[in-house]
Amino acid sequence: MRLICLPLLALAAASCSSTIAREAAAPPQSLHQRLMTLDTHLDTPVWFSNPNWKFGDRHDWETDLAQVDLGRMDTGALDGGMFVIYTAQKDVTPQGFADAKAFALKRLDEIRKTLGAYPNRIALVTTADQAIRADKAGLRFGFISIENSYPLGEDLSLLKTFYDGGVRMAGPVHSKDNQFADSATGQATWKGLSPLGKQWVAEMNRLGMVIDGSHSSDATFDQLLELSKTPIILSHSGPKALWGHNRNIDDDRIRKLAAKGGAVCMNSVFLTKMNYTDERNRLSALVDKIGTLSPGEQAKLTAQVRALDKVAPVQDTDFENFMTNLLYLLKVAGPDHVCMGADWDGGGGVRGFEDITALPKVTERLVAAGYSEADIAKIWSGNVLRIMRAADAAKGK
Repeated sequence: MRLICLPLLALAAASCSSTIAREAAAPPQSLHQRLMTLDTHLDTPVWFSNPNWKFGDRHDWETDLAQVDLGRMDTGALDGGMFVIYTAQKDVTPQGFADAKAFALKRLDEIRKTLGAYPNRIALVTTADQAIRADKAGLRFGFISIENSYPLGEDLSLLKTFYDGGVRMAGPVHSKDNQFADSATGQATWKGLSPLGKQWVAEMNRLGMVIDGSHSSDATFDQLLELSKTPIILSHSGPKALWGHNRNIDDDRIRKLAAKGGAVCMNSVFLTKMNYTDERNRLSALVDKIGTLSPGEQAKLTAQVRALDKVAPVQDTDFENFMTNLLYLLKVAGPDHVCMGADWDGGGGVRGFEDITALPKVTERLVAAGYSEADIAKIWSGNVLRIMRAADAAKGK
C-alpha cells in the first residue's frame, strides 16, 4: 500500500511517521515466499480417503506418515502442485481394467471433494492462468494428474472423461509394462509404445494434456518425445549419471528433452540404493490399508515406521545429495528445462528433507549456487506453466 503524508497537522505527521516506521520494521518476504512454487508430483491423495486424517490440518512428519497438507503448504510456502491419481497395476485384462477404472474415478472424486472442502485456502485449477490468479488471490492451488494410464483400459475416450473432471497431465505407464507402453522397470514388452500407446499420445495432444514420461522406459521416452506435438515433462525423475537406476534419465536424453522444450522435475527418490527389507515391505502393506485402522492402530503403525526409518531408511542419504542431483540437472539441461517433483507421499524425502516444510532450503541453495531470481522462478513454476500453456494452445489440432 502506498502511503501519502501531508504535513498539515502535527498529529497527522506523527501518525504517518509511526506507520512508516512500523512498515520499515516488518521483515520483508523471503525470496522463497515471493516466488510462485509448485511440485509436479504430490501423491498426497492416497490420504484423502482416510477418515482419521484431514488435509486442512497441519501434521508433523515425525508423528504422521503424510508429507503434505495445507498447514505445511503454508509453512513451506508451497503454492500448489499436481495432485496425483495413482492406480496400482494388476492384470492387463478386462476385469483388471474395470477395477482400475472404478478406483481411479473414485480417487478423482476424492481429490475434487477434498480440495473443494477448503475454498478459502486452495483452488482446483486446470490452466496456468488459473493457477496464477489463485496465487495472486492468496490461495494455494491444485492441478490433477494421472500416474499410470492403466485404468483407461483400451478405451481412449476415457481420457476425455478424466479431462472433463479436471485432469491436465498423465503418464502412460508405472512400474510394469501395460497396454500402452514399456516401463523403466518392465520387461520391454513393446520395445517402447504399443500401437494403442501411440494413439494415446495423439489423444493427449488433441485434448491439450501434458504428457508425463516419468516411469517410462528409454525406448518409450524416445517415442513420446518423437511423436508428441508439444513438449513433454518428466514429473519426478533424476539424473542417471549420478545414480544408475533405470528410473533416472541419462544426459543425452536430458538434452534431447530440453531441445524440444520439455523439462525434468527433480525427484527425491532413486538418489541411491533403495533398501526394501522384509520388515519394510510388511509395514508398507499395512500403510496401504491405514485408512481401515483405528486412530490408535494408525498411531502404533506410524511409530513402527518412523522407528524403522531411523535404523534402516529406504534411502540412506540426505538433502546434500538431493541438491547435488538438482544442480547436476541444471548443469545439463539449463534452468529453462528443470522443475521440482520430489514424489512427496509417494516415497520421496531424505534426511534433512523429510517433508515440504524443508522447501525454502532449496531456494536458499539455488541462490548460493548463483542462480538468479528469474531462473529460480522458472525452476519452481515457470517451466511447468510454460509447458502447460503449450499443450493447451495446441489442443484440437
